[in-house]
Amino acid sequence: MSDVFVANVLIAAGLNFITQAIQIGAYAARYAGVTTGRIATAISLFSLLVTASRLASLFQTPALGALADHAANTALAANQSAVSPDVLHRFDLQARIIVAGGSAGILLGAFLLPMFFRMFVRGIGAFERFHSIPRALLRLTDPRVLGALVRELRPRRFTLADVPIKVVPRNLLIFNTVLFAVYAVGVIAAYYASVLDLHARTTATGLSGLVNGVGTIAFSLFVDPTTALIVDKTVRDERPRKDVLAMIFWLVVTAFLGTLLAQLILFPAAEYIAAFANFWVSAKH
Repeated sequence: MSDVFVANVLIAAGLNFITQAIQIGAYAARYAGVTTGRIATAISLFSLLVTASRLASLFQTPALGALADHAANTALAANQSAVSPDVLHRFDLQARIIVAGGSAGILLGAFLLPMFFRMFVRGIGAFERFHSIPRALLRLTDPRVLGALVRELRPRRFTLADVPIKVVPRNLLIFNTVLFAVYAVGVIAAYYASVLDLHARTTATGLSGLVNGVGTIAFSLFVDPTTALIVDKTVRDERPRKDVLAMIFWLVVTAFLGTLLAQLILFPAAEYIAAFANFWVSAKH
């Protein structure tokens, strides 16, 4: 197994771990907005954190590319037209480890949600005082503030009755599961496809949008508008605050389930991309 757990696998899995933890932590911004009554500011901070998570994910791409190139170059060096089964099996394991890093990151993000919530509340207050995001962020580096954030991690007892699933629209949970499943495999499946079809490997690496596009549609049409509506109704006192907490809890649960589902669709998604890439390369344009 030493040839599976190479540096690039650990780097990609670690970055995926961090990215997903930050993305889950961003959920706390919505409840912070409800609590402080500063919805627009909270959404701005939410976007900032999501942007940071996506920036971190960019550094995952070179590690993935190196793993795919190593598998492809091994076959080409042996004058093979396709990757051997043992090399393909090794790459499959590596890809699944990277996806699993995202699943672990979601669990960490869920554990850190109370700290993220307090961080957003303090960040909103600091931004209102300083009118500057950089200065507000620097305020969060104060040792006293950091100490207060860490204290938020004390264990809290709750039951499922505190977060009833019935108050969360079923479609929201379904599409959030789909969203995290396809985003978890989109880029990885594209590089996987480049290993499946060496003839079209360059084309395949640029086709992650074939999978991620499904997630983008789910997010834009169903997930984001529905979560925003629930938050807006809560601010207008048409819903209790506990409904937002229930929404966040079940979004985290479905996000985790989505990354588990990603393990099932990883190979089919790679085959789908490989088939499209091969068609595009083989067709006479």
